Amino acid sequence: QVQLVESGGGLVQPGGSLRLSCAASGSIFSIKTMGWYRQAPGKQRELVAVITSDGTTNYADSVKGRFTISRDNAKNTVYLQMNSLNPEDTAVYYCHANLKSGTRWYRYEDYWGQGTQVTVSS
Repeated sequence: QVQLVESGGGLVQPGGSLRLSCAASGSIFSIKTMGWYRQAPGKQRELVAVITSDGTTNYADSVKGRFTISRDNAKNTVYLQMNSLNPEDTAVYYCHANLKSGTRWYRYEDYWGQGTQVTVSS
């Protein structure tokens, strides 16, 4: 079984910073992309940032210049450094990975973490 476990969410004041982490564990053959999505109350889940195995990144326009995604391939871990946070960043943040598990090594499949709450408020 593959699991994605997130950590690092919490309450922060506007202008503050948080760092999210997500570790993939279990029987993993290879990981193509890892990334972060978020879902605010009453809104659809949206892409925040994604990083490929070779380090290519893509960001939502709303977070460019403020958020940085990085990845440690040896640890199957992805990070999201969030700076200059504002109330509009308040959401549940979900980790995502597109990977081949050890038991289903013949195709890439999507896996999700359980989500971590980020609240930006004074």
